[in-house]
Amino acid sequence: MPELPEVEVVKRSLDRKIQNLIIKKVKINDGNLRYKVNKVEISKLIGKKIKKIARRSKFLIFEFGQDKLMLVHLGMTGKFFFINKNKKKFKTSFYYDLDIKKDSKYDRVIFIFKDNQKLIYNDMRKFGFIKFLDVKKYKENLHIKNLGPEPLKKKFNQIYFKNYIAGRNRKIKDILMDQKFVSGLGNIYVNEILFLSGIKPSRKVVKLKDFEINKVVLNTKKILKKSIKFGGSSIKDFSSDDGKKGNFQFFFQVYGRKGEKCSNVDCNSTVLKTVISNRSSFFCKSCQK
Repeated sequence: MPELPEVEVVKRSLDRKIQNLIIKKVKINDGNLRYKVNKVEISKLIGKKIKKIARRSKFLIFEFGQDKLMLVHLGMTGKFFFINKNKKKFKTSFYYDLDIKKDSKYDRVIFIFKDNQKLIYNDMRKFGFIKFLDVKKYKENLHIKNLGPEPLKKKFNQIYFKNYIAGRNRKIKDILMDQKFVSGLGNIYVNEILFLSGIKPSRKVVKLKDFEINKVVLNTKKILKKSIKFGGSSIKDFSSDDGKKGNFQFFFQVYGRKGEKCSNVDCNSTVLKTVISNRSSFFCKSCQK
């Protein structure tokens, strides 16, 4: 599932490609996503200009003006394709391949613009969704209202962290994965953050020292920024339409590296794997305490 950096890369790509385009037509090939696409609401987009694409946590937000927003979650396999005036198909991110013949059968919703360019929502497993929200009630939506602060914002800091964990006896990995504490983090980046911070994923937050909390906060921001810079993470190696590669996976220190030598030069231990809250956790027993 794409995490914050991957969704941010999609957001930036969409903003470049479709900002200020006017929707002429919407075609629903299959609206049976995680939540059924509301045909009445989506038809109201016809004639509207896309003012901006924003992101909150792992959600994409399409802004049209003063009344409605379109909220999109990519789920496990959701992605957007863009078709330009010359009918050339582009990816909007780096974490998936472009297979024109195979992809088309999973095209669920197609937005056709006045200049005949197209935006396609494609989703093989249909765990993603498209919803429509009133602008004024956006923050009250059940998907949004309980989200913690964005990890790259100033609100996510040492003071906030320390106050939140006070009196809690949870594991540090559980806390970082909790979207109510901080939004947008997932399994890949939490593993990497904890390795860089020298903290074992099973460590109880009640035992964290102030300097360790500060490390986690700083390394969260550092790793996310680096991942966004490199186009997010992907299991495969491929290029985007402008030749860039999403290759943060080549910088993984522990994630997916069970049995391999620790990436710290002075360490001779190997990366171990355990399961915490039904999620794979990778760590070095020598470098993480």
